[in-house]
Amino acid sequence: MNKPVGGVPFPHGADEDTPMFVISVAAELSGLHAQTLRSYDRLGLVSPGRTAGGGRRYSMRDIALLREVQRLSQEDGVNLAGIKRIIELENQVEALSGRVAELTEELAAAYAAAEQAAAAVHASYRNDLVPARRQTALVVWKPPRRSR
Repeated sequence: MNKPVGGVPFPHGADEDTPMFVISVAAELSGLHAQTLRSYDRLGLVSPGRTAGGGRRYSMRDIALLREVQRLSQEDGVNLAGIKRIIELENQVEALSGRVAELTEELAAAYAAAEQAAAAVHASYRNDLVPARRQTALVVWKPPRRSR
């Protein structure tokens, strides 16, 4: 079983994004009325998964989002348009954070590859070089004079 939520483990193969609660259960878990959930769905605030027949199925992430919408509305006095914008911006931040993590990994891999390539080049130089005795010498060179 996967990680538990509220002390109750997920069924095998499920996680916090798995749609599994019908609207009546989601309404009870979120502390909202089922009609409020339908309204939030129509407004695009919380869009649950759908069954083949079109029935709504809410995930644990959806339940948490419903609670957050309610908190923002009731405690912070944010209107539904503002809440929708907050959700959109939070989703955008999450997506961008994921992309930054991907790019950071790619950059680290590129640095590692560049270091390996540089090491290989340096290793090949060492094989071609021959040590020479250390001597101190002064050579004076004068170009030949041109005759006129």
